[in-house]
Amino acid sequence: MISKAVMEALMDIVPKKNIHIEEPMAAHTTFRVGGPADCLVEIESTEQLKKVQKYLRLIEEPYTILGNGSNLLVSDKGYRGIVLQIANKMSDIRVEGNTITAQAGALLSKVAKAALDHGLTGLEFASGIPGSIGGAVVMNAGAYDGEMKQVITSVTVLDQEGEELILDNPTMEFGYRTSVIKYRPFLVTEVTMTLTPADPTIIKSTMDDLATRRREKQPLEYPSAGSTFKRPQGHYAGQLIMEAGLKGFQIGGARVSDKHCGFVINTGSATAADVAHVIHHVQQTVKEKFDITLEPEVIMLGDF
Repeated sequence: MISKAVMEALMDIVPKKNIHIEEPMAAHTTFRVGGPADCLVEIESTEQLKKVQKYLRLIEEPYTILGNGSNLLVSDKGYRGIVLQIANKMSDIRVEGNTITAQAGALLSKVAKAALDHGLTGLEFASGIPGSIGGAVVMNAGAYDGEMKQVITSVTVLDQEGEELILDNPTMEFGYRTSVIKYRPFLVTEVTMTLTPADPTIIKSTMDDLATRRREKQPLEYPSAGSTFKRPQGHYAGQLIMEAGLKGFQIGGARVSDKHCGFVINTGSATAADVAHVIHHVQQTVKEKFDITLEPEVIMLGDF
């Protein structure tokens, strides 16, 4: 529970309407599961984020950052702490020449659409990824031979003291589904990308083609977190899961997709525990059959 003193302090920093007590996290994740967080605070600006983070660190109150919730599995018991949501209220996109600068809460799909509208190529791969650009940078999100490190010029972050730092591309130490920010107490506030001018009709055609491929091969009709597992070196997670005989494997309302075995989906009645149990069973079975450890892309929050 959040104390009255903490609530009053938060209301001195952000509008009362942006503070939500016992907020169901199922409403804020693409899995559509998860219990209530003690408190969810919608952040509107970098200045608010600086002040809230500094205060919560001062009183040692647990907190976590939430973007679009597209790579997150929250426990059915919820989260005992404060969720700072950087999403639609902190999502400005600016285009200047070949450069796009986007606040951390901007959806990747909207940033890719802005690139299309200005005849800039390089973000077509991101047009169907259901996440915010802040989260995409942290995990170096990618698809169809594209990834964030190919277009990033710089990333603006806040450190633990609320100081603003600008990290260039090499400093970000991008790797497969990782970056330096995964291992440092930094919060992304803004991302700058450099793209290349191109014919908008060709850019649109590429986006349409990728969208068709996604619809054909991915279970987009069900709630999920996208690809559940990272690609193990020299293999494909979906292929290993299928060869392990786990296609359609189900616990409760959570299921290994028949359409793409790399996706664990919510068939409509799943709990977070169902999803976690399916993930664990898949990992265990693949390890036993192939001696390969599948590492989840999904971040688990709370007590499982």
